[in-house]
Amino acid sequence: MNSNLNNKVIYNFFNVKLHLLIPSFILLFLLFSFINYIGEEFTTTYINVQKDLFFYLNHSLSKFPNLQFNLTQLGDVLVFFPFIAFFIVNAPKLWEALLTSSIISLLVSFTLKKLFAVPRPAAMFDNDSFVIVGKTLSGQTSLPSGHSIATFIVITTLLFAFMPKKSMHKIIWSSCVVFLGLIISFSRVGVGAHYPLDVLFGSAIGYIIAILGIKFNNKVNWLSCIKNKKYYPVFILILIIWTVLITKKILENNLLVFYVSLVSLVITLSLIIRLSYVKKN
Repeated sequence: MNSNLNNKVIYNFFNVKLHLLIPSFILLFLLFSFINYIGEEFTTTYINVQKDLFFYLNHSLSKFPNLQFNLTQLGDVLVFFPFIAFFIVNAPKLWEALLTSSIISLLVSFTLKKLFAVPRPAAMFDNDSFVIVGKTLSGQTSLPSGHSIATFIVITTLLFAFMPKKSMHKIIWSSCVVFLGLIISFSRVGVGAHYPLDVLFGSAIGYIIAILGIKFNNKVNWLSCIKNKKYYPVFILILIIWTVLITKKILENNLLVFYVSLVSLVITLSLIIRLSYVKKN
């Protein structure tokens, strides 16, 4: 394990302050105020107020369907997590926070989707009036975007884990990472699966959950087993199963992002196997 890298992550995580949640909480407060104001007409008003923006973004982004379809896969942790899997070895503290946030997000996303029950674009609009890339989703699970929540959990965790010390570097790093997160998240509009506000609120929720996950892990070190090599055989088994699942995705949809995800998994798997072998010998 690269102790210097892990120590950097630990140091940066302990410097994460709760006041960083304020912008996202303001955004969510405005949403709930809006919901309370329009009352029973929430669903209709929520959709109509962003209808034109949805069509504009969908038609603009879907000009690059393959790109959008690849990007939107990163909102699936099954695909995105392998990209940073090697940090299990080099920066296990990052994974402690990431897994904590992911568990919280499952409950939050499920609860909010049930609470709001906003129909997907495919359930509200003529499917010939906008572009759908991939599977047509027509359930009442539009708000918030689960892919955006997952994306910003990963993005935010990486953002603070490797935050530079110099102010200018912080600005550049933060801008680039958040921009990347938004590009991935808005691919959900590009493929016709979500409205723009679904993505924004999902991103805000993911950001909040990631910070809460980091703060929780600073206090309760409940996943410290990740850095213990005696659990590497468990990780090896999980990664092998994960490799099979990604391979299955490749057979279903021959996308570049799946190959990159698979290569990342294989590299991490090889590294952990090698470290396990070295330990035993």
